[in-house]
Amino acid sequence: MISKVLPFARLFSRVEWPTFALIVACYAVWLTLAIAGSGLNPLIWILLAGVTTTLYWSLVHEIVHGHPTRNLAFNHALVSLPIGWVFPIARFRDGHLQHHMTGALTDPFDDPESWYMAPARWGRTPAPLRAVLIFNNTLFGRMLIGPLVTIWRMAEEDAKLILAGGETGRAVAWAWAVHAMSVCALAALLWAVSPVPVWQFAAAAYLGMSVLLIRTFIEHQAAEDVGERTVIIEDSGPLAFLFLFNNLHVVHHTRPGLPWYRLPGFYRAYREQFIRRNKGYVYPGYGAVFRRYFFRAKEVVPHPHMG
Repeated sequence: MISKVLPFARLFSRVEWPTFALIVACYAVWLTLAIAGSGLNPLIWILLAGVTTTLYWSLVHEIVHGHPTRNLAFNHALVSLPIGWVFPIARFRDGHLQHHMTGALTDPFDDPESWYMAPARWGRTPAPLRAVLIFNNTLFGRMLIGPLVTIWRMAEEDAKLILAGGETGRAVAWAWAVHAMSVCALAALLWAVSPVPVWQFAAAAYLGMSVLLIRTFIEHQAAEDVGERTVIIEDSGPLAFLFLFNNLHVVHHTRPGLPWYRLPGFYRAYREQFIRRNKGYVYPGYGAVFRRYFFRAKEVVPHPHMG
């Protein structure tokens, strides 16, 4: 009997309870909206469900980095109900961990989260698609069409991996198969218990990604100095919370195992060192980002430091 209890005791011996509680709260809000939210104005429902979806993706990011317990399988089970809908957690995990391991942040060949293109590929890109990608490099464009571009890029790359076969291709195919089964199970559940129209779920999922892309829009820049490639946004408002303080992105890249609720304090303790580290790539808040880049491209699409 004791031997059966001990694994559970070890599992919960070092639980990060703020993260665990936030996961429970996130699902509780989303499911309440799904099951009992039909009386709300549709626009209010979409707004509430959308920001809850943004929070869900931020929590998935925490899971990927080994929170809130030391048991990775249990952590992934906590977010396995796919209320983000659009792509597999396993594929996000693999790409994001590769992003952290690369020594070439923003390089389109080595960094799977880079929004840049190799200049040679850019030169072969048709003019209409170039216009789309330039628009996507404004914050307005990233929020409006960025979710579609994100899904298209992931689907295109994963299709290539699956068609190439081998161990990697099989792993990618399995990740998508598991995701498809999970999405079908969630859709069947909602069909049985939710009076909310399908279009509201679709709109909320899109909005959730759109808001999340505000964070990723500004996280990295192409720079010769590696330390200068990762941003600090000194924001502590609603967006910072929805992003679980990943706006302090250089802190996260320096200490990727640090839980979200410790990031602000760690940043305050070593603020000057972090600012020296990234050569002043700092914004005072997301308001400054919106004012500067909402209708203006942050950078060019072809990577400026590749031949």
